Amino acid sequence: MKAYVFPGQGAQFSGMGKNLYDSSASAKALFENANEILGFEITKTMFEGSDDELKQTKITQPAIFIHSTILANTLGGIFKPDMVAGHSLGEISALVANKTLQFEDGLRLVSKRALAMQKACESEPSTMAAILSLEDEVVEKICAEIEGVVVAANYNCPGQLVISGAFSAVEAACAKLTEAGARRALILPVGGAFHSPLMEPARAELAEAINSTEFSAPICPIYQNVTASAITNPTEIKENLIAQLTAPVKWTQTVKQMMNDGATSFTEVGPGKVLMGLVKKADRKMETICAADLVSAG
Repeated sequence: MKAYVFPGQGAQFSGMGKNLYDSSASAKALFENANEILGFEITKTMFEGSDDELKQTKITQPAIFIHSTILANTLGGIFKPDMVAGHSLGEISALVANKTLQFEDGLRLVSKRALAMQKACESEPSTMAAILSLEDEVVEKICAEIEGVVVAANYNCPGQLVISGAFSAVEAACAKLTEAGARRALILPVGGAFHSPLMEPARAELAEAINSTEFSAPICPIYQNVTASAITNPTEIKENLIAQLTAPVKWTQTVKQMMNDGATSFTEVGPGKVLMGLVKKADRKMETICAADLVSAG
């Protein structure tokens, strides 16, 4: 069974999607459609922007979504998913790929999500930190003991968990986690505390947009971040997508569940190869494929 996975924030790079724009008329039309929907030329930033420009949440999220969904579309007949999943923002890309959402509706949701998250980030100094080589349970326990908001946010792979919360609480947790034996406790260069209770204003704002968007029955199950299980019911998919902003991304659990349910290969669709690496951490023998390589190979 073929699993297709879609990356989240952090996978962006200058020049992303340019080869698709130049080599495919249908891809070019979708890129131009995206510019029109957003009301500005995001393609210019994607193709020529600096790292700093691409790092802005309001640019990063739509850019990765656009690249991922257009890449899936360009695969044509090769793209035959038995199951899909997306890391954080990538969940919306996955929902377009499995036909739950239309491209245009997905892009509008991603744009609203990015702006709402940006706004939530600006209301309180907050951040995230990567914790390496410590058991998940130890990280959870120490976070629970810290004063202030700090929670486990991204279960990326065995031995790599990202925490999220108020700046002072994350710093205090990092010190405690280092004492407890973490190989590294590294504050990340992100704009705020994604997937934590501090994203509640953004969750409420996005809920309205999601509830007023049409979600269709998918062509294959999506393994959602909140449940790490296969979902096909459009109502449940909506509820989980709304909950995702303040809940942890259970990526380790998702990958393991997809494997348990029969995944024989994982294809990463979007910029970069981060998710391929995380899959290999869960099972180094699992076949991983980069969709961008399939397109460049013709």
